[in-house]
Amino acid sequence: MENQFGLAHVWSQGDIVTKSVAVLLLLMSLASWMVILTKALNLRRLAAQASATESFWHSADFADGLARFGADPDILHKDGHNGSPPQRQLHDSLDVSDWVTRCLRNAIDDITANMQSGLAVLASVGSTAPFVGLFGTVWGIYHALLAIGLNGQASIDKVAGPVGESLIMTALGLAVAIPAVLGYNALVRGNKSMIGKLNRFAHDLHAYFVTGARVSSPGTASAPTLKKGN
Repeated sequence: MENQFGLAHVWSQGDIVTKSVAVLLLLMSLASWMVILTKALNLRRLAAQASATESFWHSADFADGLARFGADPDILHKDGHNGSPPQRQLHDSLDVSDWVTRCLRNAIDDITANMQSGLAVLASVGSTAPFVGLFGTVWGIYHALLAIGLNGQASIDKVAGPVGESLIMTALGLAVAIPAVLGYNALVRGNKSMIGKLNRFAHDLHAYFVTGARVSSPGTASAPTLKKGN
């Protein structure tokens, strides 16, 4: 006997509305998992760079510090400075501190925007998937009521299929929404931690580019002064 509560039965016996809801939930699930995996890998890459910041300050010069990252970190790659004096342009009317602050702030804003891109997809999926599943549930119950009305009695063999369809739609909606919500919360928490580390590193970079030395808290020894590479 065919399982009336299985996915195969829902797909084979469902109408265009049921199939559309199932396909929509599948697309939402694929989109959310793609965002979760992509952003998790990007966050892992940034975390690896963040762990190398302390060794950066114990380098002999700027070029050696960059080499310790394995690749140019985003904040150094995007700031337009990279440890060498820029060519004379309109920004030369600004003092060094203002110009470095502007470069680092632009880099932080770009990195933050990149880290937060895609989170809106997770938020949308997490908030709408249960209601999409609920729509499928209502549609299945509607079919069950139609079967009861046509047969004049609520026999289990007539309503089991539509009821099973509605239960499956509810389960699918939750199965899509829960990973999206959990992934969103985890990525937001990871991004917040990474942005805090990024701001601290940018503060030290600002002091290095302007004064040639890293800022140290009172009562602690400063890291060795770096020499800017040619």
